[in-house]
Amino acid sequence: MTEILAPAGDKNSVLAAVNAGADAVYLGLKVYSARSSAENFDYENFEEISKYCHLFGVKVYVALNTIVKSDELKDFISSAVTVWNKGADALIVSDVFLGKFLKESCPEIALHLSTQAGVCNAYGAKLAKEYGFDRVILARETTLEDIKEIARVIDTEVFVQGALCTCFSGQCYLSSFAGGNSGNRGKCKQPCRKKYSIDREDCEESAYRLSLSDLSVGENVEMLINAGVASLKIEGRMRRPEYVSAAVKFYRNLLNNCENSGDLSDLKRTFNRGNYTKGLGFGQDKSFISPQVQGHIGEFVGVIKVENGKFICQSRQKFTKGDGFKILRSGKEVGGATYFSETKNGFIISSKSRLKNGDKVFITTDTSLNLRLLSVERKLPVKLEINLFAGKKAEVTINGRLYTGDKTLEPAHSRPLSVEDIKNAFKKIDKYPFEVSFGKVNTDGVFMTTSELNAFRRSVYAKFYNNLTAVDRKVNVNNLTFSHKSNVNNAKLAAICTNLSALTADIGILKLSDFSADVARMTENFKGEKYLFLPPYLTGKEIDAVKDIIKNFDGIYCDGIYGIKLAEELKKPFFAGTGLNISNVVGLAYCNAKHIALSKELTVSEAKVIMAENTFYLTAGDIKVMDLIYCPFEKKCASCDKREAYTLTDENGRKFPLRRYKTGECRFELYNCASLAAATPTGVLLDCTLQAEPQKIIEICKNGKALREYFKNYTRGHSEQSVF
Repeated sequence: MTEILAPAGDKNSVLAAVNAGADAVYLGLKVYSARSSAENFDYENFEEISKYCHLFGVKVYVALNTIVKSDELKDFISSAVTVWNKGADALIVSDVFLGKFLKESCPEIALHLSTQAGVCNAYGAKLAKEYGFDRVILARETTLEDIKEIARVIDTEVFVQGALCTCFSGQCYLSSFAGGNSGNRGKCKQPCRKKYSIDREDCEESAYRLSLSDLSVGENVEMLINAGVASLKIEGRMRRPEYVSAAVKFYRNLLNNCENSGDLSDLKRTFNRGNYTKGLGFGQDKSFISPQVQGHIGEFVGVIKVENGKFICQSRQKFTKGDGFKILRSGKEVGGATYFSETKNGFIISSKSRLKNGDKVFITTDTSLNLRLLSVERKLPVKLEINLFAGKKAEVTINGRLYTGDKTLEPAHSRPLSVEDIKNAFKKIDKYPFEVSFGKVNTDGVFMTTSELNAFRRSVYAKFYNNLTAVDRKVNVNNLTFSHKSNVNNAKLAAICTNLSALTADIGILKLSDFSADVARMTENFKGEKYLFLPPYLTGKEIDAVKDIIKNFDGIYCDGIYGIKLAEELKKPFFAGTGLNISNVVGLAYCNAKHIALSKELTVSEAKVIMAENTFYLTAGDIKVMDLIYCPFEKKCASCDKREAYTLTDENGRKFPLRRYKTGECRFELYNCASLAAATPTGVLLDCTLQAEPQKIIEICKNGKALREYFKNYTRGHSEQSVF
């Protein structure tokens, strides 16, 4: 049975998900959640909502999916164990090494590997399974072909609805380096939803160049199910309960083959950015990017006609007070509006903007729909059989479970309890979501006050509820230690460059602009260790194609965890890239790599805690802040200028280099608007992807001189100030 998995940013969203028919929900605590801006849950209200879900057989998955630093490890493990003991059905973890450590320490805990880990091919899935994970939540960019392969390896969860990150998950540092708010720490400020221009024809006008439409796989879920996907995931822990209800209802109807199951109207009215895309799993479509409208676009309901200064929306649909609208002109938002009154052939709206004839009206708040979506209430059928006899203790059987009162009942001397009295008392369900029916209710007329009968009812219902929802877990990890003997005597220098032939460095990492290029020419005369740079995302087919290239190198440098298993298969040394986000002593101990680049979000002082003879710290050069697995030019290949380098400019005039590379498909990397010039005590890693004089930078670093004099525009990155 394929699972429908719903988001839950707060209690009301949990209720909406359960009432709409979700099989599982995922939520976050107030700590270590990649959606820290959601209301989230503390331990007490988590336990309460977990019991409610389990009453209906709905599973609860808890997201602990942020980067964890060494000084946070004990608290992270404590949080994981506490929430597991309180009833979580699985923990969603993004740090694959920390997950392995947690599984070895607490084998009982079920683990799901977060989409932040970037599993996109069978190699990553095999590593997750080897490390003890029960499920992988796939990168949103994973192809259908790779999904089939992965589903043969491990239980698989795939996003089917909701917002799409423009960057490959786990690899976005734009918010981090632009403002110190790390997406990998749950603090993303969504700079990808801002306006940018690109120095290319048809892209020079400022627009939402990086803002993607919302995902809606719709009827294509059948293809995912046939591919072996176990769980259909709805994104949206920041969304309102009515969206959660509409999304669950939509996919429940699809799975049940209900009439009008493909109707997107309810979803569009609760949240719709860009009129939806099927996503990269089915190939980039024309609606993938939403350059003109960034937020909720709603559903089209009519056009404006201006009469006597009034804005009349010509529509046959009926609306009411409280309904809200968005107005678009030539595809661009020009203002908002609210319902004012009904009129002939439509309705009048009120707007502060000056609207024109022909403007299109989209409903974004449908009060009647929201009320309908949230009025659905799920109930647990309970059948009661009751025996109240003098000389015996009261007995109530609920769905086959027997509950007995504390004292022997006495016969009534005046007004005895009737069967109707008993039924009326037990029809009161207090706080419990019960739908009560009765079997045999028997009494010989006992004495029992109304307060005693009500107290007995409350006690019985509480015991029944707790019997159904109780969790008996006592995982204990009080004696865990995280020891690491720091050894900072790594004097090596590693450089990432697009050509190694003229370089002198201990380790050269070749970063190709085209994977069909002549790598022998690009590495000739280089005397150090030679590693091939592999991006965080490669399909299974692309990996097969690149294996022959790897033969020319001493090892693999990779920003994705799949590189670990690939290097193992090819019997090559592995250089763990910064994209693995190794930020604590557990990651350092569990990462099976010859060389390790630490997370570029660590300060020097934080890095010192885990530095060793094989660790490197990104010191200078370029800072890659995004990996784009799609074409930002909407895949207009016939008219493409096929340049390797572009410039993305934000509304403040900051310029971010945009680099194209080819793996067969065109992919893109976005770099920070300022070069990096940081200090490091050991293990220098330079990223010279965009640098015209990489050898000069290497010499400056070797001679201990300040790079700040070399770069015209530089930042110290996070070397001195920690990310939030």
